[in-house]
Formats: sequence, structure tokens, C-alpha cells
Amino acid sequence: MGFSIMEAFTKSLAMTILSEIGDKTFFVAAIMAMRHPRRLILAGCLGALIIMTAISVIFGWAAPNLLSRKWTHFITTILFFAFGFWSLWEGLTEGGESEELAEVEAELSKKNEPSTKATAKGNKIGDDMKKQQRPFFTQFFSPVLLEAFSLTFFGEWGDKSQLATIGLAADENPIGVVLGGILGQVLCTTAAVVGGRSLASRISEKMVALSGGILFVIFGIQSLLTKVENA
Repeated sequence: MGFSIMEAFTKSLAMTILSEIGDKTFFVAAIMAMRHPRRLILAGCLGALIIMTAISVIFGWAAPNLLSRKWTHFITTILFFAFGFWSLWEGLTEGGESEELAEVEAELSKKNEPSTKATAKGNKIGDDMKKQQRPFFTQFFSPVLLEAFSLTFFGEWGDKSQLATIGLAADENPIGVVLGGILGQVLCTTAAVVGGRSLASRISEKMVALSGGILFVIFGIQSLLTKVENA
């Protein structure tokens, strides 16, 4: 079994990047960063994704202690193939337009509509005065940061990428998986926050889904051909 940290790190990094680019949480970060301070959106989204990655790796690391190594390896192999064919099917049946981006924009617009109308005039001056009066800790843990955190955290819970991370951590070195996953999340979320909608609108969900599907199938084949020692 491949328990090399570097192998686990590389697999986790590649899987995270291809799973998260064009994902709903990627678009949440991109759209919210256009409307709110970038540092708050980056902190909220990244915090949620790092915690979710750590939780997933802990679940995966604990799995071999509950089931035999052979069974966890078998389940992981099935997951890789299932997610691979699922992603390939999504890529082949996907239209050219970014449906996820449109969906996220519509959801966030509905949420912000009442407050935007009520505070259209004189908003900036009032906000600046409030920011000067508030301590740094209160500014940092603002409702905007908490909204970015909660939207991202609950958007990722039970998602394909979370389940794939659990499976990878059950079959590979958990330290490599968590480090690769966190680096992947940092790169994707930073790109989303800095690039904003202009970057998000250029991403082809079809190509991302096909690339991710091919990667998962490769992982599945590699896992299938790997011999498992009984624990």
C-alpha cells in the first residue's frame, strides 16, 4: 500500500484543485469577494474549508480502526470509480454555461436585496465610522465572515470532495492528505477571492468535470492494482 507522505500529498493536492475549481463554494467565495472586504471572505471560506478537510481526514484515518484495512481499501476503490464516472457523466452532459455560478449569484442576490435597498445612500460613511469605533477582534469576526464561513462549511458537508478526501485518508498517509488538501484549498480559494467573477465566469465546468473524472478513474485503477496487507 502507498503510505508515502509525498504520494498522499500529490494525490490530495490534485484531487482538491480539480474538485474545488468550479465548485459551488468556489463561486460563493468569488461573488462574495466582490461585495465585501476580501480579507473577511478569504478568512471565512478558508477557515471553513481547512476545518472540513481536517474533519474528513480524521474520519478517513479512523476508518481502518473500525473496519479491516482490506475493506477500507475496497470501499475507497469503489468511491474513486463512482466519483470518476459521475464526474465524467456530468462533464459529457453539461451545457456550455456555468449553471453553478448563476445559481450562487441568484441565491446571494436574494439574501442581500433587502439590506442593499435599505442602506443604498450614505452607507460607506456610516460603515467607515463604525469600523473605526469597533475593536479589531469584532471587525474580524463580523457577520460577513460568519456568513462566508457557514455558506462554505455547509456547502461542503456531504459533498463529493469531502467523501473523496475521507476515502483518500483511509487509504493513504493522513498527514500527506491533510497537507495536500489544505494547500489545494488555499490556492483555489485565493484564486476565487482575487479573481472574482471575471475568473469564475471563464471557468469551463465541463472541462473541470471531465478532468476530475479522469483523475478519479486513474486513482481507482491505481487503487485496484495495489496489493493490500491485512492489518
